[in-house]
Amino acid sequence: QVQLVESGGGLVQAGGSLGLSCVASGSISRISGIDEMGWYRQAPGKEREMVAYITKGGNTNYADSVKGRFTISRNNAKNTVYLRMNALKSEDTAVYYCHASTFGAFDDYWGQGTQVTVSS
Repeated sequence: QVQLVESGGGLVQAGGSLGLSCVASGSISRISGIDEMGWYRQAPGKEREMVAYITKGGNTNYADSVKGRFTISRNNAKNTVYLRMNALKSEDTAVYYCHASTFGAFDDYWGQGTQVTVSS
């Protein structure tokens, strides 16, 4: 099995920046099967939405609401995915969840979530 552990959440003022990290752990064989890694978020009363993801080969995708402000990256050797969030807005306040899926989407994994709060 694979476990995903997020870190880096916290409180930041609007316009500020925050960085999130997610580390995958478990058997090497299972981790090696991961293709996409990324971030979802869920605010109170809203559906969980995709924020950004990156494939093992480095292809990225972002939600329109965060394009130009957030940057996703990964270090395959460290089994870690990062999300750098700049120019944060109050609307970015949510619980952010790390997510990973295997090649062919045979399995997927979720982290426990980390709270990001943007104050004005």
